[in-house]
Amino acid sequence: MSAPLFAIKDLSVSYGTGPAALENISLAMAAGERLAIIGESGSGKSTLALAIAGLLPADARMSGRIDWAGARPELGRDIGFVFQDPGASLDPVLTIGEQVAEAARARPGVNWAAAYKIAESLLERVRLPDPARALRAFPHQLSGGQRQRVAIAAAIAAGPRLLIADEATSALDMVVQAEIVGLLDQLVSEDGMSLLLITHDMALASGLAGRLAVFEKARLVEEGPAERVLRAPASDYTRRLIKAHIGLDAPMLVTGLP
Repeated sequence: MSAPLFAIKDLSVSYGTGPAALENISLAMAAGERLAIIGESGSGKSTLALAIAGLLPADARMSGRIDWAGARPELGRDIGFVFQDPGASLDPVLTIGEQVAEAARARPGVNWAAAYKIAESLLERVRLPDPARALRAFPHQLSGGQRQRVAIAAAIAAGPRLLIADEATSALDMVVQAEIVGLLDQLVSEDGMSLLLITHDMALASGLAGRLAVFEKARLVEEGPAERVLRAPASDYTRRLIKAHIGLDAPMLVTGLP
């Protein structure tokens, strides 16, 4: 059995006077695991990702615990985060090279010259055309798919243990989505990272993750191995999600759905 990465115990989060964004969540993740958090908008899945990364806003109220194996990780060094909109993580006034190199500088003993070499290598790994030229480009000079590739390069530049991808493909067209999914799959495998995938797309989750955790209205309603959840969902909500996503391009193995 793989060593634990973190364990969440009775985690609740709320914002202002509104209803809880997360309510009494207990969930663990193993090192090297691929875990997908699935749910509709407002289910709490992105709040969970922000809590794990330490990115909750200052006005958020949190109770419960997130226990890490070893020292608590730092965002940008031990945790890489890929947002839905790369505009949330890319600075419009800095070149691509400056931004990826700055992230690479979080590695111990890496100076700026070495960081730029790492940045160019990463831009090649994420399959950006002409990486040497891309180093000098600004975000507005790239397409949406290319900006997301840069955001992924920056997220893994420090060699994190955990990569969090929060709806990282939902703003892209179908062809680019497939390319980014393939890229994430390859990079996670090559670098031995743990992957926490936040998505509303059951087909995407089942293709990338070995375990699924399903959220509904701030609560965890089901979790388990992906194949078991897809074949024999225990929750009515999970069954509805699966049924809504069955299509010609969805490799679903579910039986017994009404």
